[in-house]
Amino acid sequence: MLDFTDQVVIVTGSGSPKGMGRVMARTFAKQGAQLIIADINMAGVQETVDIIKNEGGKAEGIKLDVTSKESCEAMVDHIMKTYGRLDVLVNNAGISQHVTVADMTLDDMKRIFNVNMFGLFLCTQACMKPMVKAGYGRIVNLSSVSAKRGGGIFGGAHYSAAKAAVLGFSKNLAREISPYGVTVNSVTPGLINTEIWKSLPKDEAQKVIDNIPMGRPGEPQEVADTVVFLASKEASYITGEEIDINGGQHMD
Repeated sequence: MLDFTDQVVIVTGSGSPKGMGRVMARTFAKQGAQLIIADINMAGVQETVDIIKNEGGKAEGIKLDVTSKESCEAMVDHIMKTYGRLDVLVNNAGISQHVTVADMTLDDMKRIFNVNMFGLFLCTQACMKPMVKAGYGRIVNLSSVSAKRGGGIFGGAHYSAAKAAVLGFSKNLAREISPYGVTVNSVTPGLINTEIWKSLPKDEAQKVIDNIPMGRPGEPQEVADTVVFLASKEASYITGEEIDINGGQHMD
C-alpha cells in the first residue's frame, strides 16, 4: 500500500464515467489522499465525489475548464487557501475524434490540441508553482500509445500529434523542475477497456486485439495503479519517463 495520507491530489477529467480518471481518483482515495475531482461536467464530478465518500475516502469537486488559464489558477488558489498544499497533479482530461487527415478541419485540430495539450499546459503551469515552492510534487501526464505508433486505435492524426506533444513537453518540464523536488512523468496507455472500446464494432475490435501479444484490452485499474505509483514518494528517482501500458502492442 502506498501512503498518500494528508496529500492533496488533483485528477482532471475525473468526472466522466467513460474514461479512466474516476478509477484513478478512487485508487488515490483508497490510499488516504484528499482528492480534488476536477472536470467541466459538474454532474459527473458530484457522482465521483459521492462514490469516493461512500467508500470512506475524502473528495471535493471543482468545476474546471482546462482550456481556461483563469479556471486553472482559480482551482489552485482555492486548494492552497483550503488545504495549504498541493502534492499531485494527474493530467487526465482529454478528448478524441475519429477522422482522417483528408477530412480534418483546422478547427478539429485546434479543438483536440486545446484540451489535450494546451489544457495540460495551463493546468500544469498553475499547479507547478506551489509544488516548486514547497520543494515537493508529482505530475503525471496521460499520453497515449497513439503518440508513439502513429494512431491505429482511436482518434486521428491530430490526437496522435497532441499526445506526442505531451511527451516532449513532459520531458522538457522534468529537466526544468526536477531540481526542485518535482517529478514529471507520462503514461502511454494502449487499448483500455473503457466505454470507447466497447463502442467499437466487433470485427474492428478483434483486429486490434489480434495485434496485442497479451490478447486482451487493459483494464482502467491497471492504468490507475501505474499512475498512483508514479505519483508516490516511492517513485522519487523517476522523472522524465514514459511508461507504456499496452500489453505489448507497442514496444520501444
